[in-house]
Amino acid sequence: MAYDEYLADRIRRHLHDRHVSFKELKMMGGLCFTVDGKMLCGIHIDKSYGDSLLMARIGQSIYERELNKPECLPMDFTGRPMRGYIFVTPQGFDTDTELSYWLNLCLDFNPLAKTSKRKSKT
Repeated sequence: MAYDEYLADRIRRHLHDRHVSFKELKMMGGLCFTVDGKMLCGIHIDKSYGDSLLMARIGQSIYERELNKPECLPMDFTGRPMRGYIFVTPQGFDTDTELSYWLNLCLDFNPLAKTSKRKSKT
């Protein structure tokens, strides 16, 4: 298993409880949750950190505020941080209340997020 299945179940439960229609995509050894065709959040095991991280798409308007929290890291798959996306360490989503906080930020931003352009198959 390349991602934390228990965390995935907790995310699924939260989204079901909020009556959110979502899809799951396995990608890059992790799991991504999408809402309305847009990335909402994901689970990633970071080799350098050594544990599961919650990837949260929260938007740029609150990015700096949230990134200053000790449980947050910049999301930098490519070596360059992606503004509007953060990694949350397990200390930041240990309880259901903490996990709900992050997922609600993602859900609040989702309607404002742009949909990725689909690559055409040639």
